[in-house]
Amino acid sequence: MRKLVYYVASTLDGFIAAPDGSYDFLPLEPDVQEYLVATWPQAFPTFTHERFGIDRPQGRFDAVVMGRATYDPGRAIGVTSPYAHLTQYVFSRSLPPADYPDVQLVDADPVEFVRELKRRDGGDIWLAGGGQLAGQLLPEVDELVVKLNPVLVGRGVPIVDREFDPRRFRLVETRPFDSGVVVLRYLAG
Repeated sequence: MRKLVYYVASTLDGFIAAPDGSYDFLPLEPDVQEYLVATWPQAFPTFTHERFGIDRPQGRFDAVVMGRATYDPGRAIGVTSPYAHLTQYVFSRSLPPADYPDVQLVDADPVEFVRELKRRDGGDIWLAGGGQLAGQLLPEVDELVVKLNPVLVGRGVPIVDREFDPRRFRLVETRPFDSGVVVLRYLAG
């Protein structure tokens, strides 16, 4: 069965974006870039592949799920198919499907939708965010990969936005970088 992998950048205090949704305070450090391009090339937007030297993004994912707030920054700059190399599912109740033919807009319960998606044949599914969608899908997350940045922000969009309901993950990999960034990989359970 396919796995749902929540791969995300975070601050030390657990935020993935500022209160306004921006995330420019989480830069791609040069010492981390080479590792991420080699290990997680599918998580780079298609329009950045040439800049990062990504020829054909091979990897474990063939689909990405994201919330509307994660999709909107691309839309704001005219990118309506940010991950054209993957099947893209965007959870939205208000975007008209006819206006966004390159992504599959989903107006359904995220948990049931992802459970069905996991049962289909294919590669693993990347949960790109945001915090509200991750909070809803947390029981379905099989793997959590956090690019932990050495910064505190105090407030913003949390890595998961949900009611108090502890979920335990088991650390399976740690990759520190000179810039202070640490990539942590956890498995559910």
